[in-house]
Amino acid sequence: MKKLNVMGKKEIRTGECNTDVQPAESMFATVPPIVRELVRGFASRKWSSHNEPVPIPSKRKIKELIRQARQILFPGYFTGKILSSESLEYHLGQTLSVFYENLARQVSSAIRHDCFRHDKVCTKCGERSYEIAAAFIRKLPEIKEALEQDIRATLQGDPAAENSDEVIFSYPGFYAIMIYRLAHLLVELGVPIIPRIMSEFAYSRTSIDIHPGARIGNSFFIDHGAGVVVGATTDIGNRVRIYQGVTLGALSLPRDAGARLRDTKRHPTIEDDVIIYANATILGGQTVIGARSIVGGNVWLTESIGPDTKVLLKQPELIYLGKKLREHDDAAK
Repeated sequence: MKKLNVMGKKEIRTGECNTDVQPAESMFATVPPIVRELVRGFASRKWSSHNEPVPIPSKRKIKELIRQARQILFPGYFTGKILSSESLEYHLGQTLSVFYENLARQVSSAIRHDCFRHDKVCTKCGERSYEIAAAFIRKLPEIKEALEQDIRATLQGDPAAENSDEVIFSYPGFYAIMIYRLAHLLVELGVPIIPRIMSEFAYSRTSIDIHPGARIGNSFFIDHGAGVVVGATTDIGNRVRIYQGVTLGALSLPRDAGARLRDTKRHPTIEDDVIIYANATILGGQTVIGARSIVGGNVWLTESIGPDTKVLLKQPELIYLGKKLREHDDAAK
C-alpha cells in the first residue's frame, strides 16, 4: 500500500485513520490573536457584553419564580403532593417565604444591572428590592381574583372547556395570561428586564407574545392562542375575547423608531366586550375598536370603528372542481 507523508510528521498508509493531522501548534497560533481581537471589540463598548461587578438576573431562577407563583396561586395543582385544609396554610407560608426571598434577590440583580449599565445614581437597590418584593406579594390576592375572572371568561366563551381544572392545567392562553399579569405587576413596580424575560418565556411555551407593558382588563380570554401578538402600548378593556393569530401591533415604523417612538402610543385600544376572530390584524396607536364590536377573521384594520360594529371580509369567490368539470378540462386539452 502506498505511503504518504502528511505535514512532515509521519508516514501513514492510505485508507488508514490519521488522528494526528492537526498539530497542537496550529491551535496556539490561531486562538490568541482571535482572543485579542475579540477583547478589543468588547473593550470598545461597541459590542454587547456583560463585564460588570454585579450579576445579571438569572433566566433559570426567573422561570423558577414563575413556577413558585403558580403553586401559590393554584395550590394543589402543581405541588406534586396532596394538600388538605389543615396543611394549606403551612404550604402557602413556606412557599411564599421562599418566593419572597428569591424575588427580592432577582429584583436586586435587575436594578443593580440597570444602574451599572446606564451609569445611574445609587438608589439603594438592596433595600428597594425587598420593598418591591413585599409590594408584589401584597398584590397577589388581586392577581388571583383577576385570574379567576379569566377562568370564568374561558368557560363562558369556549364550549370545549369542560371545567376550570382543564383551563388551569392545559390552556396555553390562560398560562400566557397568568404570566402576563405577574410580569405587568413588576412593570408597575418599576422593575427592569425581569418582566420581559417572563413574557419571552411565556412566548417560548405558548407562541403567545404579550408585552408586559400592555394594559389588559378583567375577564380576558385567548382561545387556541398560537400566533397572538399584543404590543407594549396596547390597551384592552374588560371581557375581551381574541383568537389565534390576532395581532395588536404598530403601524410601519421608521428605522429610528426605537429611539424616537419608545414613549409614544403605537398599538391599538380595544374597548370592553370586543371579540376579535382568528388572524385579524389591528394596527396603530390611534386605532380604537369600540365596545361590543366584532372583528372578523383575517380582517386588516388601521382605523377606528365605533361601538357595536361588525367588520367582516366579503365572501371570496370560490371555485369548485367537480368530476364533470375535470373531464371537460381534460377534453379541452
